Amino acid sequence: MGRSQETFGKKEVRNKKAKKQREKEAKRMAKRDQEKKSLDDMIMYVDANGNFTETPPDPALKEEIEVESISISVSKQEDIVQEIERTGTVTFFNDDKGFGFIKDSVTQESVFVHINNTLEPIKENNLVKFEVEQGTQGPVAVKVEVKRD
Repeated sequence: MGRSQETFGKKEVRNKKAKKQREKEAKRMAKRDQEKKSLDDMIMYVDANGNFTETPPDPALKEEIEVESISISVSKQEDIVQEIERTGTVTFFNDDKGFGFIKDSVTQESVFVHINNTLEPIKENNLVKFEVEQGTQGPVAVKVEVKRD
């Protein structure tokens, strides 16, 4: 009864909406029919080189692996015993920010140092002795003091 006062424009809009809904439903049905794949179509295999392939591996090339040789967890790392006292040269030190780096004279690795871990003031090119501890982001020099001859 409410449609008796409907104008031509309103009818046209309603018909376009209905047509759009029918087209959308048809697309959805077509897509659903297209997506129906069998389990065999979805299976992928891995070849001996670790690449994905659609063909199953040859059963003749299958090799037996002993169950004992498979390790599931991470193996324990042995503690590395390092010399207690090291020597090195301060390659960079920022007094304002309170940190720097020491180049170890034996291993030539760069070790981070913070001003809180120094026993006395240090500056660049000082020959220092120090100990190394593991910090949150790598090795850190502690008990740093200027080496005197």
